[in-house]
Amino acid sequence: MQIYDSVQKKKVPFEPIRKGEVSIYVCGPTVYDDAHLGHARSALAFDLLARTLKALGYKVTMGKNFTDIDDKIIKKVEETGKSLEEITTHYIARYLEEMDALGVARADIEPKATESLDAIEQMIQKLIEKDAAYMVSGGDIYFDTSKDPSYGDISHQVGEDEEHQSRIAHTHKKRNPKDFALWKACKGEEDICFDTAFSKGRPGWHIECSAMIEKHFAHTHGTEHYSIDIHGGGADLLFPHHENEAAQSRCATGHELAKYWMHNGFVQIDGEKMSKSLGNSFFLKDALSVYDGEILRYYLNSVHYRNNFNFNEEDLLSAKKRLDKLYRLKKRVVPGKGSTVNKAFKEALLEAMSDDLNISVALAVIDEMVAKTNEQLDSTPQKKALKKETIANIELIDTLLGFGGKDPYAYFQIGIDEALKAKIEALLRERSEAKKAKAFERSDAIRDELSALGITIMDTAEGTVWEKA
Repeated sequence: MQIYDSVQKKKVPFEPIRKGEVSIYVCGPTVYDDAHLGHARSALAFDLLARTLKALGYKVTMGKNFTDIDDKIIKKVEETGKSLEEITTHYIARYLEEMDALGVARADIEPKATESLDAIEQMIQKLIEKDAAYMVSGGDIYFDTSKDPSYGDISHQVGEDEEHQSRIAHTHKKRNPKDFALWKACKGEEDICFDTAFSKGRPGWHIECSAMIEKHFAHTHGTEHYSIDIHGGGADLLFPHHENEAAQSRCATGHELAKYWMHNGFVQIDGEKMSKSLGNSFFLKDALSVYDGEILRYYLNSVHYRNNFNFNEEDLLSAKKRLDKLYRLKKRVVPGKGSTVNKAFKEALLEAMSDDLNISVALAVIDEMVAKTNEQLDSTPQKKALKKETIANIELIDTLLGFGGKDPYAYFQIGIDEALKAKIEALLRERSEAKKAKAFERSDAIRDELSALGITIMDTAEGTVWEKA
């Protein structure tokens, strides 16, 4: 498999540090608000990576953290009067529900910052002992970037202009402009703080991921050279977050944090980078209230993970029509059980995904399979072997890419509310009774009534089925 390494800035052959095993750590959300499409894009990108690696035969262990102590969370506590735990528990649950709706598998390891304080304290203590960290008056602790000769190697960035950094350094009493906080001491009795050997306070943002990786991965999945195989996240995390993670981990452990670094592109809405400051943040819950999670998954994964994604409704509806074609094929081959997946189809699909998750080629392979199978079914509609193979092909798509697994009739009922569904089912029962009584005029009238509601019905050997026109 080839993956794009953000550090080397090129595609490279993927070679895990332990044969047959892959460890992945992805930076998760700061849980002070609902997830937005940027969170969804990152989660989907690395879910796709994990699925591909598993399909290639690797044993994959995925970790994704929750930042549950942060300035933004503390501000939410002050604004709402709710406790830290109430707020973070609520938003973690919402995030997981929404990821489930998108078909994103739960991570194997889901650490929280507040549950990792011992590991964070231990790492900070190591850095202090190695003179790579220092305390300033007031109790704050900073990482000394001058002690890491490799600082900047991850992102190939050095930060803001020196004059601006120097002003910040003077304000925070830092040794160097690029130094960053490992620990923030309490400033008053009202602060949310935790006890440590060095001071009461809370961790800085960057230290938590390094400490969590060391705690959960390094001793079971790492080697003397690396703690994990792949560290992932959004492109906005490359600097300073991932740069700082790499630096503090190097100095604390003596080895690299990750062998490979992968980053997904931004989500934009009609061409603008998604940002709350621009007033165009698009919450995932809003999208899921209108569109089915599988349709959103297909759409958000339809653009290569490294490219920026321009979210707009016109493209989403075009993507849905493309997914519709797969489900229309599925309607032609169910009910039934799958047999053996088509070898050439599987090889082509895995070859595409093994090329740094080349989703464009993978979707083209699926489109070709759908078109070819429809042609074959048109000429030989009763070909049982072809139908079984097609079911197996669609099951592979669902396993690898996470779509195509729904009942096809249920898929085409998406968007119909429960009240209308109940009305449709009642009309279908009435139509069935009318047909039994040979009241064909009434039966036809019911069909017309359903058509006026935007519902198409089909009489099959298994009974009457319906879908949204």
